[in-house]
Order: sequence, then C-alpha cells, then structure tokens
Amino acid sequence: MIDLTSNVYECMFILDANRYARDPSGVAAQIPRMVESCGGEVLASRLWNEQRLAYPIEGHRKGAYWLTYFRMETDRVVEFNRACQLNDNVLRNLTLKVEPRLVDTLVAHARGEAPPRPRTTAEPGFGDAEEEIGEE
Repeated sequence: MIDLTSNVYECMFILDANRYARDPSGVAAQIPRMVESCGGEVLASRLWNEQRLAYPIEGHRKGAYWLTYFRMETDRVVEFNRACQLNDNVLRNLTLKVEPRLVDTLVAHARGEAPPRPRTTAEPGFGDAEEEIGEE
C-alpha cells in the first residue's frame, strides 16, 4: 500500500566549510541522522560543491553545498527544517518537494547512476490501447 502522506524532498544545505574541512564524515553524517530522526528515509546524499558565498552568512565567506534527496511524511517536514535551524553545522537549507515524475531521474543523477531510460513508442507495452482509424 502506498503512503499518500509521504513525498520525496530535495534539500540543499549550505554547511560551515571550516567544520566540514576539519571533519567531513562527521558533519555529513549528521544529515541522514536529522532525516531519520524525523521519520524520513535518505535516498541520496552527497557533496555538491564547496565555494565562496555570494554574501557572508554568520561571518562565513565560504560554504560546503550538500544535496540530499529523502522520503518523509509531509507533516514532519516542519520538524525537519527546525532540526536544520538548530544544527550548528548548517548555515542555511532549502527543502523542496520533488515532482513525483522526476524522482527516479534526480535521485539516479545524485547517486551518479544513469537515469532510467524513458519508454519509446517502438517498445512493447507502450500505448497498449490502439486507436481505430475509420473511413469517412
């Protein structure tokens, strides 16, 4: 049975680059723990980029951008965002609901896998209901 209250979310974190440089695995391990503590399931999680920030955040000029895809019940997302605000390693985060049709492709890309190939009209099973063309 499909849980209709559960959705897939994409969250981009800007992490404290200094703390991340000192302990990358420790800082990165906090992200799945936050997701799981709110009842979520991590689908993909990885470093996106380390770069200079457009403007200083809490005195920081550089950030480590971390991308995570996770499945979570909709009513727990507020709790998750609050946990992110309370985490000293997270400077900012943005959580967005992913369109269900894009989930497989985005998660595969984040994992470094080839995205699922879309079905074409030449494949069996595509357009099973054939149209009848009548003469006028």
